[in-house]
Amino acid sequence: MAEAITPEELKALIDQTYKVENEYKALRGDYANLLDTIEQVVEFLPNAIWILEADGEVFLQNSIAKGLSTLVPMLQHENDDYEVSFLERSYLIKSNQYKEKYLFSATDITEQKRKENLATMGQMAAHLSHEIRNPIGAISLMTSTLKKRVIEENRPMVDEIQKSVFRIERIIKATLLFSKGIKANIQAMRWSEVDEALKKAMEYYSHSKDITFKLPEHQFILSGDTDLLGMMFSNFIFNAIDAIELDDEESGDIEMLYDHDDHFHIFRVYDSGVPIENKKQLFEAFKSSKVKGNGLGLVLSQQIAQAHGGDVTLVEGERKGFKITLLKEHG
Repeated sequence: MAEAITPEELKALIDQTYKVENEYKALRGDYANLLDTIEQVVEFLPNAIWILEADGEVFLQNSIAKGLSTLVPMLQHENDDYEVSFLERSYLIKSNQYKEKYLFSATDITEQKRKENLATMGQMAAHLSHEIRNPIGAISLMTSTLKKRVIEENRPMVDEIQKSVFRIERIIKATLLFSKGIKANIQAMRWSEVDEALKKAMEYYSHSKDITFKLPEHQFILSGDTDLLGMMFSNFIFNAIDAIELDDEESGDIEMLYDHDDHFHIFRVYDSGVPIENKKQLFEAFKSSKVKGNGLGLVLSQQIAQAHGGDVTLVEGERKGFKITLLKEHG
């Protein structure tokens, strides 16, 4: 016959049970706090984090990873880092294994790759521009000589050659400026100096339609680099010409308006040509929706404006165009 448990022994057993239960509750609380801490750390990380079970089920992930949930089937456990392209973005994948779980991180490297590609393209374009520069210079010189000797009926052909050479020279200059970076030689000048350079450039730019040009007529003083500002303003005029050439109308209008406030010269360039496409890519290098474009005109124009303490923005509204600001006085 088993011995009866004394009241003291029963009380001790109950106390021990409560103690074990309290220790279990404390242990569960510590585990919950630890899990919450891990989740907070994972959430704090700037890249997508997944912890997967051996069967591929998600054990833990942060909000960035949740937004890329359809990327999970593309994850593979490999020894080396690898890249994955997903929804027009590029991601660097790192992986590791701990016991029965797989750890993955995905870092968005789209911008980094874009900059690397731009640098590579800029270097290649600059090299080609250097190679082309000498023969184009020789062609330009010979064309000028030929124009003095050619019979009158052949002069239009020489004019077209000169216009084509002018276009190539502008592309070369723009490419070299982009590869080297914009450095403005700031000095006081009259608007008439920029206006003269702009009108001279317009004479070399071919167009088949009847286009009405309206430029600022009153005079004012600018602080800037004459060559750079001439290139910037001519870029906007040439873009406007190209837009009108693509339009169904037989004629078009280009208007440049001038205003100012206490700190800035303000220009607005409007045209009646086709609407602007791919507005998000307007100021991205080597991306152009035009057949004639090399994708550097607007990028350089914005950089030139910024080198003069201003900026270039797209005008949204009834009229299609751009707003250019230039700082009045440079410290």
